[in-house]
Amino acid sequence: MTNSNNKMRMKRHSRIRNNINGTKEVPRLNVFRSNNHIFAQIIDDDAKTTLISSSSVALKLKNGGNIEGASAVGKDLAIKAKKAKINKVVFDRGGYLYHGRVKALADAARENGLEF
Repeated sequence: MTNSNNKMRMKRHSRIRNNINGTKEVPRLNVFRSNNHIFAQIIDDDAKTTLISSSSVALKLKNGGNIEGASAVGKDLAIKAKKAKINKVVFDRGGYLYHGRVKALADAARENGLEF
């Protein structure tokens, strides 16, 4: 019996989360992608709060399920983080491969001032 792709992703994500933790000084940048949209948030795990969030839904992108949409979300997230005086984050790819939309979001966030 084979596991579904999402169950395998959840297993990978839990392995990643065992080693990654966001603090107030260096919060965690989490990525979730669906077929049609991409979501990213900066999280303080110690306080269990979301500090900043951005998504292709919030930006009202026509097609948020592509690389251009992911880049727009990464750029928006980095700009919001600068305003909140967050410069450094820990990247949590959410169990997804660092490829395609996840990589585009990370690259756009880096280009706009986030360090990770």
